[in-house]
Parts: sequence; C-alpha cells; structure tokens
Amino acid sequence: MALPVLSVSSMKKKKKPSLVLTLSSAGLLIGGGVAAYWLLNQGQLFSKNLPVGANIIPQDALFAVSLTTDPAQWQQLREFGTKETQVELDRYLVQLRDRFINNKGYDFQKDISPWVGEQVTIAILAPQATKPALKPIATDGSIPNQQSLVMVLPIKDQQKAQNILAQPQALKGGEWSERSYEGIAIKETKSTSGENLSAAVINSRFLVIADDSKTIEQAIQAYRNKTSLATSAGFADNFPKIASSQPFAQYYVNVPSSAKIAAASGNRHLPAQVLAQLQNNQGLAGTVTLEPQGIRVQGVSWLNPNSQRVLAVENKAGKMQNRVPSETLMMFSGGNLQRFWADYVSTSQGNPLSPIAPEQLRGGVKSLVNLDLERDLLSWMGGEFSLSVIPNSLSEDFRASLLFMVQARDRDRAETSLKQLDEVMKTQYQFQIQQTTVAGKPIVNWIGPLGTLTATHGWLDEDIAFLALGAPISDRIIPKPNNALAINPLFQTTVPLEKNPKNSQFFLDVERTAKNFPLPTLLPNQQAWLKATRSVGITTAIEDSRTNRYEIFLGLKKAGKPASLKSSSVNPTSSLTPLPTLSNASGIPLRATPPSP
Repeated sequence: MALPVLSVSSMKKKKKPSLVLTLSSAGLLIGGGVAAYWLLNQGQLFSKNLPVGANIIPQDALFAVSLTTDPAQWQQLREFGTKETQVELDRYLVQLRDRFINNKGYDFQKDISPWVGEQVTIAILAPQATKPALKPIATDGSIPNQQSLVMVLPIKDQQKAQNILAQPQALKGGEWSERSYEGIAIKETKSTSGENLSAAVINSRFLVIADDSKTIEQAIQAYRNKTSLATSAGFADNFPKIASSQPFAQYYVNVPSSAKIAAASGNRHLPAQVLAQLQNNQGLAGTVTLEPQGIRVQGVSWLNPNSQRVLAVENKAGKMQNRVPSETLMMFSGGNLQRFWADYVSTSQGNPLSPIAPEQLRGGVKSLVNLDLERDLLSWMGGEFSLSVIPNSLSEDFRASLLFMVQARDRDRAETSLKQLDEVMKTQYQFQIQQTTVAGKPIVNWIGPLGTLTATHGWLDEDIAFLALGAPISDRIIPKPNNALAINPLFQTTVPLEKNPKNSQFFLDVERTAKNFPLPTLLPNQQAWLKATRSVGITTAIEDSRTNRYEIFLGLKKAGKPASLKSSSVNPTSSLTPLPTLSNASGIPLRATPPSP
C-alpha cells in the first residue's frame, strides 16, 4: 500500500552563527541558487535558495545539512587527495552505504536514485524531554541513538516513488505498521535490536524519515504550523546570500543551542558566562561547492535579533599581502588590531576552549618586557596588521622569520614604546641594540649575547611598523617587494578575492610548510591529510551590524580516477557515492560531510 499524501484541502483546515603565533601552530590555524525547492504552505509558490526541507525541519534543529545526490559530484570528491586519502575516504563511504542502505535491503541506484531529487536534507533535533541526555559523537563519526534525527527526501518522480514505497523493506525482525497523525499517514517499523524507523509523505513532494515516532510528529507539526527552519530568525534572510547553482552541500548550525548541548554532554563544561555570550549568536550557515582545484565554502553567521551585541562594520584589510615576499608560507591579516583584541577578549574571557587566556597574554608581556599590553602597545595599533611566516635558506641560525606588521594610529606613541622595548632587551637580556639602514630606511637590530642577529624592527612607510623575529629579512621587505605574495599564483587561486572590502585574510601554503617544518599532531592520520592539501585561504567581511560573511578555499591535490566502490558486507552495488546522504534513518555520520568553519 502506498503512503498517502497531505492534500491541499486538509492543509487549509489548520493554521499555519597569542598575539604571538609559533611556526608550529601556523600550519593548523584553520581551524542557492540550487535546484532545491521548498513549500512554505499550501498554494504558495516555491522559494529558491533554501535547503530542501527547510519548511519541514523543526526550528529547534541543532544542525542540518543538505547533500547532493549527483553521482558526478561524489565522484569528483573522491578524486581529490592522494591515493592514501582516497582509500581512506572510500573505505568510510562503503561502510556508510552498506550499513544504512544495502543492509536494509535497498540499492541506491535501483531503488532510490530514479525518484529522489537533487538534494536530501538531514537534521539533528534538540533532545526531547523523554530522551536521555546526548552523548558525544563516537570516534567512528556516528551519532548515538539518543539523538533525534530526521531526513527529508524530495520526490521528483511520484510514480516511481510510489512503486518503491508501496512495498517498503522492514527493519530486521520487524514489520511495518500504519497510523495517522493530523490526517497524515505514518508507517513505522521496529527491529529486534530496538532500532526504530518512521516515514511519511508530505504533500506528495517530500518523503520524511525519522528515527522516532515523536520526531516524525515534530516534523509534521513544523510543516503544518510554520514553525520550521524556514521561519526561524535570520534563516531565510541569510541563506540566499551564500547561494550556489550546484552546491555539493549546504549546512546550518543553531549556535547557542548546539553550544549548550555540547557543553552538557562533553567532558569540558563551558562556564555560564561563555554560554551567555553565545546566546548573542543565532545561526551559522554555509554552502560547499566542488571546484577543479579544491573545495570552496561560502558562509554567513548572524546574531540573535534581540542580542545586545552588535558588530562594528570595519573592513580595512587587504593590503598587507603586497608587503611580504612571494615565498611567504603563512599570512594572517586583519583590519584593526585594537578591535581584534577587544573582540577576542569579549569572547574568550573565562572560556577554557580558548587557545590562550587574555590575562595570561597580558601577564606574559608584562613579565617578559615589562610593558602593559594594552596601554603601551595596543593603544597605538589601531590599523591594519598582519602576522607572517617567511622561510629563509640563507641563515644558519633560523630557518624562518616571524614577521609582524601594523599600521600605527599614533607614531609618536609607537616610537616611545619601541624605545622602551629596546631598553628592556639591552638591560634585561643583554642584547646589543644596533641602529643601521636598509635601502635608506633606518632600522634597529637586536644582536644576541652570542652575536646572533635575533630581531629587527623599523618603519616601512610613515605609519607601518614592523618587527621580525628570527631570520633577517629586512632587505626582502624594504623596499616594498616587486615579487610580492599578492601576485603569487598559489595565493591568487587560494585566497578568495571576491570579498572587497575585507575584514581579515588568511593564507597557508600547506604543502611547503608541512614538508619543511614539524607540526603538532592534532588529528588522526594527520600527515596523510596534510599531504593531500596544497593550500588554505580564508577571507571574512562584516556585512552589517549583525552579519558576518566568510569564504574558505581548500586547495587539494588529485589522486586521479578512483576505483569502483566495493561492498564490505553485502552484495556489491554501483560505484555511486551519494549514499551517505541517505544513511540516516537512524543515525547521522557527520564526518562524512565536508567540515564547517
């Protein structure tokens, strides 16, 4: 028997986001116009640029992701990387396909592909009061059964869908039963192991699958009462800003709710003041697209409409890449160092997850050079700044230089601070302070007790101060280099240039950095994934007082055409790999999807 649909007439009956960086950590500083349509309510035209099922997923969803069902895009994804990472990715995709599709008696190409739309959406809902507290994500990427999960599959061919849905496969040891909820037929089955599955067809356009009978009811209510993601604060306004014609994925994160759940379920609890700060944020969303040379993420985050916090619209970054040499390994730049620090303090105060506590940095500067970080240094650093790592093969003492540049708002005050800094290095650390010139410009060298040139500071222009630690590089930045990072082909293809003006930029030549410098191990099988990556580029911009835009590009190597996927436990099926998008009737393997910023 086919699943009944919600008619238009039945609908009418109801109302309806350390100031000092070591070279080792530099390599890891990363941390729609689609053809997907959603129905706001009966009789209305479809609206573009929102994920499939946005009008069905309840507003309290913690996370939602829409994934393409286009086999060509999944094939393109599998071609990225190295042979080693290709094997790793394929092994994971096979596990997902066999666990959630083949082991349930279905073949994606034969049973699902003929009728499903261009994308499917999976969401994790806020835990229900009747469910146990959330557990952390397992090491294999799966989500514990305590999660409430819902999946929306758009139906592009109703007749072919009815042919499959008329005789659905029951879970192992279970049988299908049928009931009605608010006039919508729901079919349910339960396996002998306790796994549940509920399914309903809404308006003949969407097949909705959930892991729990209450969850399927939540989705129906969200659709009927217009309490879905599509009507949540800022969602419909911001998602079209990151639209793409053929996205590989689109995602949404409910920032305050997710933080609260994660804090309660993890081993490290966030303090109350940090959770209070996160309540100012509302949503984080992004669109992932595959390009010939890598993966691009266009994102947007927005504040709660009732938040007392507002963003300062100040986008003044984008010039420092013209002042560093082409061979620069890493560069991070921002528009206003004073504001950058103030924002960091406001969001990291008391936060155990912050890389370094503001009070520790203040104390470190005070104990090392006897200067007040904010009064003596940051007070005049109100312009664009950058931090770069520049390799050097000529120096026997240092393999690279850490270069800091900043636009001074008060040069007299800056000169006073730099003289204080020279005096401290001379009297406290017995450095020789040497004044000299490069290309006619005065600079100051710090010569260590053993006669090694350790640091240099000076002025590039009237208001651009610089401090270089490590290898001597003054002659490579004075005068302004003709062969600058800005015209480096890798920089140009990696760092998104469309955002102009910019609030910040980040560039990392992963391939050369990982090859020449040791990096701390933070990820499983990290070295293999680093070998698969060429570069990383990030650009951000403050759009208005409540909206922040960002764009990320991951430059990836290519391993070539992969072999067909083989089945690990059941009869082999086709090499199609959109199967993780359909694997979540009872669990979402989040790590099968591209990572969000």
